Amino acid sequence: MPGVWVKGVGMQNHQAPQKLARVVIVGGGAGGLELAVRLGKTLGKSKRAVITLVDASPTHLWKPLLHQVAAGTMDSYADEREYFALARSHHFEFRRGRMDGLNRATKQVSLAPVLDESVEGWGEELLPRSVLEYDTLVVALGSQTNDFGTPGVRENCIMLDTPEDAQRFHQRLINQCLRAQAKQMVPGEGRFTVTIIGGGATGVELAAELHMTTKILSSYGLVNFHPEKELKIVIVDSAKRLLSSLPERVSIAVERELRVIDVQINANEKVVEVSKEGVRMASGFFIPSGIVVWAAGIKAPEFLKDLDGLETNRINQLVVTPTLQTSRDPAIFSIGDCSACAQGEGRPNVPPRAQAAHQQSALLAKSLIRQSRGKSLLSFRYQDHGSLVALGNYSTVGNLMGSLASGFVFVEGTMAKIMYWSLHKQHQIAVNGWFHTWLTTWAETINRVKNPRIKLH
Repeated sequence: MPGVWVKGVGMQNHQAPQKLARVVIVGGGAGGLELAVRLGKTLGKSKRAVITLVDASPTHLWKPLLHQVAAGTMDSYADEREYFALARSHHFEFRRGRMDGLNRATKQVSLAPVLDESVEGWGEELLPRSVLEYDTLVVALGSQTNDFGTPGVRENCIMLDTPEDAQRFHQRLINQCLRAQAKQMVPGEGRFTVTIIGGGATGVELAAELHMTTKILSSYGLVNFHPEKELKIVIVDSAKRLLSSLPERVSIAVERELRVIDVQINANEKVVEVSKEGVRMASGFFIPSGIVVWAAGIKAPEFLKDLDGLETNRINQLVVTPTLQTSRDPAIFSIGDCSACAQGEGRPNVPPRAQAAHQQSALLAKSLIRQSRGKSLLSFRYQDHGSLVALGNYSTVGNLMGSLASGFVFVEGTMAKIMYWSLHKQHQIAVNGWFHTWLTTWAETINRVKNPRIKLH
């Protein structure tokens, strides 16, 4: 047994130091990263636990920004954060890898091999398959696009699930604008159509951002490119109105703004097939399309279904109790889009929004700190602060307070834009702190002055 020398007493035997608790967080999105930072600053810094964050990507980008990356109004590299650097600053460890299995009996997470994506080593194994042991596991894997089994979607649509998807869309858009410039199309003939399937926040925000992008492009030397004559933007949704989950007044305001900028809205139309030529509806209506974006629904990653006996719902979300523990294993928690958290009898689950992941992360951090002190876990209650939808530089609309009041407060214009901007800042503060966020905001302001308004490559 190891001993400690105590003056005047001699060599005294003591038990070996107790092994630190291992908290593993799988998924570095908004909820997972904020949780790792909070626990790192408390349990990690004080050496009460080892906090490990796992993600398949080496960098983090706030997912609500992906429509801006796709349109080119944001350079993803300017807002990305390196997980290794964040881990060093906030007293947690980072492991790169993609979870693809779980052994609850041995408390081990399986990580798939990481492949080398550089040009020289394309497809070669960079990191081998590995396992990661845990005492407490938090699954925060977010969501991915749900194609509902619609024929042709996977082959012919772009889905904005990752920064790479958004960049691929942006490159195709820029290339098409260059082709239109070179061909010098006759106005009104051969219009290139971008069809967005899904009238939720992602779909409508992308439509407005695209219109703004192409207007700016025409002022950057593409003298023969006329966006209003050569580009057509279409939104298709199966619901009777856009933003069907939000109050009708918000939906009406958004539709009004989109029609002003000549975005075609096809509501109450169900897509039955997507081909290379375009999109076909159940009604028989066909939209010839150059680019099709599918943003019609979400589901949790497929491998979560039947993950070592954990309970999931029809869209693969892990069913959790009010304490955010999975229903069949109290050592495993789940937060964010990949969790199904009930709000009460007869009420829908907590919606898959960034504000929900933010709230769950904050509460779970407090709970796990309490648990380390032998105290009970806290129960989660979702506070709906409303929703905001940004339509590029044209407008921002939304509702405040949500279910906290008998009605809602409708906001639009400059005040709504400021509030939308503040949502991103809240995430940056949670991850980077006030001072770093203040510096970043000044840098963003300077970059807007010296850089092009949109990314041109």
